[in-house]
Amino acid sequence: MKTKHFAFGILYILTTWIIRAQQDTNYSFYNYNMNLVNPAYAGVDQQTKLGLNLRSQWASVQGAPETQSLFFGMPVGNNLGVGVSLINDKTFVEDQLNINADFSYKLQLGAAHEIYFGLKAGIHSYDVNTDGLQVYDVVPDPSLTDLSGRLTPNVGVGALLKHDDYFVSFSVPKLLKPDRVEFQDGQARMGIDRIHMYLSAGYEFYLSPALTLRPTTMVRHVENAPLSVDLTPVLQINEKFDLGLSYRWDESMAFLFVFKTDWLQAGYAYESAFESPVRNAENGTHELLFNITF
Repeated sequence: MKTKHFAFGILYILTTWIIRAQQDTNYSFYNYNMNLVNPAYAGVDQQTKLGLNLRSQWASVQGAPETQSLFFGMPVGNNLGVGVSLINDKTFVEDQLNINADFSYKLQLGAAHEIYFGLKAGIHSYDVNTDGLQVYDVVPDPSLTDLSGRLTPNVGVGALLKHDDYFVSFSVPKLLKPDRVEFQDGQARMGIDRIHMYLSAGYEFYLSPALTLRPTTMVRHVENAPLSVDLTPVLQINEKFDLGLSYRWDESMAFLFVFKTDWLQAGYAYESAFESPVRNAENGTHELLFNITF
């Protein structure tokens, strides 16, 4: 009975999430893994980076969202960058895999500013377990059987304006709209992916030789959905530790911690939703970050 209760909670969340909110994952560590949503970050600052992000949402609830993300980026010459990004996302009865190649080109704007343009191209794999829908009394549209194992192409774009003290980033990582499942009024039917737009910015305030305050924001726009806004002030201590809070407007609050060396970033974030149908069962959202600079 508990498993079924949890599944109904997840289904309720998916109903509101898929129709009115983001279809793609929101990250607490968005400022540390921008390669996943903006191809302009491939090879930025002439650095070669490998990153891993693991996110478990509503921990302890069976079928709750889990996301594993991997990215790699490296410079090629002075102005070109290339990379790969991979996102594996599992939610209730859905299983998605995005594999993309990333390309970036840098233009120098005077002595202090650089602008990067990015292109993302790859493939999207999508599966939905229609048998799982029937178990929980959700009526599936017969056409949903064609979604199992479907492969579709993907194209995305991005841009990054960078200064030593601040940055502004804009991207649309998926321009195409492949088919997917939608939930409405107790029925599962054929729907489409919605275009996600990401606008992010940040500034560094040097408080002392040992302390730097770096507030950032991420604004996400999805068709037929309200804006999602993250506000994340982070305090950097001796260039070794980052301590931060992340507030997602009217949705959640997160605490994050990152340990840093010259070549490694290792972090943990805990996020708690303001409202959750499974609040009594779930143990919050946990996120791990590992970035390596070569």
